[in-house]
Amino acid sequence: MVRPVHHILVYLDGSEESIIASQYAVVLARALDAQLHGIYVVNTRALQDLVKAHIFLDSEQDEYQRDLASDAGRYLSHLELIAQRKGVTVQSHTCSGTVHQEILNCIKEQHIDLLVLGELSRIRSRKDEFYNEPERAMRLAPCSVLIAKDEEYISELYDAL
Repeated sequence: MVRPVHHILVYLDGSEESIIASQYAVVLARALDAQLHGIYVVNTRALQDLVKAHIFLDSEQDEYQRDLASDAGRYLSHLELIAQRKGVTVQSHTCSGTVHQEILNCIKEQHIDLLVLGELSRIRSRKDEFYNEPERAMRLAPCSVLIAKDEEYISELYDAL
């Protein structure tokens, strides 16, 4: 039988939903014998918007960007740890830029077959819809997309590995 998925990419942003998605991605990678990739994107577009709105000064932007880069390392390390516990290796990617565009670039460069995202947040306005980067990635991705839901079920699957 031909394997349907060779490369899985999970998007991490530090939210609880992305942590659940990372557990599910580990389960899928192990079950499908697929290569697991994790991506964290430092959203420089959002930082630039905060500077333009005078919420941040330029110097504060640099400090906040360093903090976000540190967060990227922490969340990707967590993914590597939970994957290692289940015998799965992870290729980690940290990028800076517009979130959906960096996800799409990674999909293309790494020949990703499946993008795994955490549950999408509820859209309350057109502005929220425009700035919801994971949803934009989902809509524009050239590969299949899986939205991880049901935290209890995913935890049970992960623990059973």
